[in-house]
Amino acid sequence: MSHAGVIQGSNVRILIYLLFAIQLISMGAMEMSGPFWPVHLRGLTSSESVFSFASIAVYVGPMLGIILTSAFWGRIGDRYGHKLMMIRALAGLSLTQLGLALCSDIWAILVLRFLQGAFAGYIAPAQAYGVSIEAPSRRARLFAILQISTNVGSLLGAVVGGLILDHATFFWINIIASALCAVCTVVAAVTLPDVPPVKKPAISQAPATTSRTDSVWQVSPLLSLLCVMGILLLARMLPQTSFSLYVSSVFDVSNSVVGLCYGLLALGFILSATAWSRYFEHRTQQDTLHRIIYVVLGCIALTALAGVTRNAIVFVVVYFIWGVLLGATTPVLMALISKSADSARQGHVLGIAQGTAQFASIAGISAGGLLSQVYGLQYTYLFVCLAYGLALIPVVVLRYWPASLQASPAPPGD
Repeated sequence: MSHAGVIQGSNVRILIYLLFAIQLISMGAMEMSGPFWPVHLRGLTSSESVFSFASIAVYVGPMLGIILTSAFWGRIGDRYGHKLMMIRALAGLSLTQLGLALCSDIWAILVLRFLQGAFAGYIAPAQAYGVSIEAPSRRARLFAILQISTNVGSLLGAVVGGLILDHATFFWINIIASALCAVCTVVAAVTLPDVPPVKKPAISQAPATTSRTDSVWQVSPLLSLLCVMGILLLARMLPQTSFSLYVSSVFDVSNSVVGLCYGLLALGFILSATAWSRYFEHRTQQDTLHRIIYVVLGCIALTALAGVTRNAIVFVVVYFIWGVLLGATTPVLMALISKSADSARQGHVLGIAQGTAQFASIAGISAGGLLSQVYGLQYTYLFVCLAYGLALIPVVVLRYWPASLQASPAPPGD
């Protein structure tokens, strides 16, 4: 059962804002070092092969850690409470950042980055905790708010990290990040109320419900929704590796314009995500998916235009509008994924969703880099269009999911 009814409505809003602030600060703290790892690693080794491997592994390692452990931590959260998992994740971020600050061995750094993903993984338990206190009808807005906090934190964190590096060493970036995560840990432990985990009904009391819950992956659209979300994220990440090279070579512009284009994508998402969540809030799954088809078609049109235009202003505008459309994808799909699972499995399902997102990001970055090397930069956005076209297939299939399953009663307490 959602505990939004137990916690008064005004208190729920305060708690959601608190979750927003904690996630913004903690994710911003992590991103302070994000853009500067290659600079730091360059000074730790003279071997080009080791540096090339490390500069990739330092980003992929945390993602792999999340992929391998997010479902496990989600199950633990379902059993013992998601607040505990949030505290565990924030403490893990603080401790690993402290270790990274004190460590100067390149291989130890890579191990710590992997452990950071494996033992931290804050986003999924924060989402599950939010679901446990928020009304089911407002889940799209909840996921939009939390994702906005991550994006704003990432943007501000990179700027703050650059300012620190201009006046101090990389050591201080990690020390400050560790301290910020420690403060977030204490704030979460002291201010967030404990929400007891939802207990699964006994077999003797509700055999039909239990049977439905145990076969949730067979009789619900969860797998297809995860597939849609994964492909959309993969398409979004395809230009990541070659973006700066593409923009500077095609438009012959300064690095500031390259950064502007990249930032406008995130800005479009930040400005539109909550509006999209309100738009989709009270719609059925089929109605939502019907409209997401048009969003995906819009992404296809925009990325096609991005690939053919040779006007920098047009490219900048396209990237902003693309960001606006992206606000209608991941948060809305995460809300559908959450609603497709019963309350007792939110941590597990959202953990799997977070792992899927990380896997899709790795696949998109890797595939984008490989395709740009094999076929050239000029085809970058053609492959993005094709990926979005591929995403339309499971969206259309879900749109016409058997009505009997769409109309099946929601699990108790949802």
